[in-house]
Amino acid sequence: MDIVRSNAAQIIIALIPIAGIVMGAVVVFFYLLLDHRLKTLLINTGKWKEKEFDLLTFSLLGGLLLSAVGLCLTVFLAILGGRNYGILGGIIPLSSGIALLAFFFIKRFENR
Repeated sequence: MDIVRSNAAQIIIALIPIAGIVMGAVVVFFYLLLDHRLKTLLINTGKWKEKEFDLLTFSLLGGLLLSAVGLCLTVFLAILGGRNYGILGGIIPLSSGIALLAFFFIKRFENR
């Protein structure tokens, strides 16, 4: 049975994602603007301290997250579709996560 949709409903349904993207972009813009002004004020008053980026912690967190998501996607896509190109959607993040974890362990043992 075909459901007859009006043109107005189709237009409203098409505008909802656009409005969400625009609102999200506005929020991100004002966050970046206020963060820039705060950093500028801290630099001018001499209270700015540069934060050190911890590459090992980032690689551990990124590796764990990517490995978990990639493993779940790989298993799900393998069960759902079998062996096809769609399974790459899970294998790619899985291999990226494993590479980040390998980097973490190599770098951690190198620093000892």
